[in-house]
Amino acid sequence: MTNYLDFEKPLAEIEGKAEELRAMARGNAEMDIEDEAKALDAKADVLLKELYAKLTPWRKCQIARHPDRPHCKDYIEALFAEYTPLAGDRKFADDDAVMGGLARFDDRPVVVIGHEKGHDTQSRLMRNFGMARPEGYRKAVRLMEMADKFRLPVITLVDTPGAYPGKGAEERGQSEAIARATEKCLQIGVPLVSVVIGEGGSGGAVAFATANRLAMLEHSVYSVISPEGCASILWKDAEKMREAAEALRLTAQDLLKLGVADQIIPEPMGGAHRGRDKTIRSVGTALRAMLKELDGVKPKKLIAQRRQKFLDIGAHGLAA
Repeated sequence: MTNYLDFEKPLAEIEGKAEELRAMARGNAEMDIEDEAKALDAKADVLLKELYAKLTPWRKCQIARHPDRPHCKDYIEALFAEYTPLAGDRKFADDDAVMGGLARFDDRPVVVIGHEKGHDTQSRLMRNFGMARPEGYRKAVRLMEMADKFRLPVITLVDTPGAYPGKGAEERGQSEAIARATEKCLQIGVPLVSVVIGEGGSGGAVAFATANRLAMLEHSVYSVISPEGCASILWKDAEKMREAAEALRLTAQDLLKLGVADQIIPEPMGGAHRGRDKTIRSVGTALRAMLKELDGVKPKKLIAQRRQKFLDIGAHGLAA
């Protein structure tokens, strides 16, 4: 069953009618509705292109959060071979919101780390909707240290509304854990490449995305705070999230201009959820290209480039 966003309601009606006609025909062999159904399909295609040709930042937020988008687990299963998950932070516990381990990408050994939101009620609760606790960030630090020791490139897949703000997480040092993960990203002498596959929320995303190369899917978002949180602080009204989304400059297109993102990975018409396999292949192609750019670069230069990249963020956006 297709999940439609609010702005896709007209599209839902047309596609729903086409499906109803085909369902009726399946129950009655004498009915010939294919021409009418095809006409509805054509109308739906035109409307889909119109809707996605003029997306506002808020609509992009909705697409980035779409429950049917491919998640970290989907990318790992499709793009990586011999994935061996590693669990726990060796201090407190494991965190199911963060996946990570050893794998092969194009037969090359790598360490892959990512946020996982889950795909149904049970898995979303288990994964805490992709909101990592301190142990998740400490697990990521442990994995990055191992990658540095064995000279393995690190690939991170970012998809989180933000770090978990619960009382227990704060008691166990959430801010410190995020800072340590960000610091470790800046210290390792191996290639670190990252893709924002959905939401990149606040420090919870920065802790994985402080990379040599950062790519974003076309309809992904990356910002210091969610539009709802921003609206609540600035206007004391979460319903002003549309205005906040405009002000935050959180789209992939904005962030490419500001120098935060290095490239945008195109999504199929209608978003990644309407072409999951194609999107996953496109992300694989982008990862391949980013790693190739960094092949042979010395550890000290990798570290220096990564640091300079973040010192320069926003510079050419401001100059423009």
